[in-house]
Amino acid sequence: MRAYERLIRYAKVHTASSEDLSRTPSTGRQFDLSRMLAEEMRALGMEDVFIDEHAYTYGFLPATEGCGDRPCIAFNAHLDTIPDFPGENVRPQVVENYDGGDLPLGESGRVLSVSAFPHLPSLKGKTLVTTDGSTVLGADDKAGIAEILTACERLIAEKRPHGRVAVCFSPDEEVGHGAALMDLARLGADFGFTVDGGEPNTINCETFNASTALWEIRGVNVHPGSAKDVMINANIVAMEINALLPAAERPEHTEGREGYFHLTDMRGSVAEAMLSYIIRDHDAASFAAREKTMRQIEKFINGKYGEGTARLTLTESYRNMSEKLVERPEIVERAERAIRKLGLTPERVPIRGGTDGAQLSFRGLLCPNLGTGGHACHGPYEHIAAEDMDLCVEVILNIIEDEE
Repeated sequence: MRAYERLIRYAKVHTASSEDLSRTPSTGRQFDLSRMLAEEMRALGMEDVFIDEHAYTYGFLPATEGCGDRPCIAFNAHLDTIPDFPGENVRPQVVENYDGGDLPLGESGRVLSVSAFPHLPSLKGKTLVTTDGSTVLGADDKAGIAEILTACERLIAEKRPHGRVAVCFSPDEEVGHGAALMDLARLGADFGFTVDGGEPNTINCETFNASTALWEIRGVNVHPGSAKDVMINANIVAMEINALLPAAERPEHTEGREGYFHLTDMRGSVAEAMLSYIIRDHDAASFAAREKTMRQIEKFINGKYGEGTARLTLTESYRNMSEKLVERPEIVERAERAIRKLGLTPERVPIRGGTDGAQLSFRGLLCPNLGTGGHACHGPYEHIAAEDMDLCVEVILNIIEDEE
């Protein structure tokens, strides 16, 4: 079975996660895909297939004869899709011999256009898988799952020599919790790779440093007729906090390794208000300076309006995995050799985001990210070419079979 055929099957399983992390997985429906994958792994001949109480789904290929001294390599992809765009009733479109031009997405009125996605002509002649315009496709990251299992199927069916291969599919990556409860002892890997987005020739070994900033603002609400020198309007204070941040350092004005402050949620009344931000920066010193800016604003606001007016809570999400991967450069070099073997030029691309590999690297399993071939994730324009998925399968196989 080709990887894109697996993707189409998996895409139809609703697995959107939830921002409510009071339990793992955040949504029970992620187990639906876990069970499907576990059944498939057993049918392929994988061993020790196991789903734990948190929907982490494990499977293994033991080393073939004579390959027991090769490293055990782990491969990971995530089960969930984003919580804030529809992921139910996904109806993938398959366009064979795509002409490289604008493509209507079902009856939605949306169009996958070259003006919005200039890379589309490079996919001309390929088999393109898209949404119908009403949902995500789920290639983020069901394409990664499909590519990993297709590589495992090939190893078994073609009797290819290999070291031990460990596979884990994890929940809740889209809400920042995907690697938190992965059982690394059960996995037993020397190093690993996430397979989660990007061109087939890309390797991600840098992520943002990331934290969340929650502002809780307490106002003083009195009748506006007698408010002079008494009222503190929490909504106005919230607006002031946001105005104290540099306007040029928002996501919509930054690129590459430039960091940002991003206001993700706000609500309020005169009496109380809330602001929620994410803070991102590749550079550790710049990241620390951003958090310091937030603390200085808190000090200023409380000095102006009274202690306790604003309370800031900073919570670390993940750190730049390059801090750890520099300790073992041979892991990324192995992936680069795998890509070159296909006649492609490997490209190291910093992620303007994070992956489960960031958490895993800091937990002790060094884990750069490989591409899946997917484009325009997290919305109705998500698409992927079957031939690019085939290339990603070959990259995985070449990594496993590398003997240098």
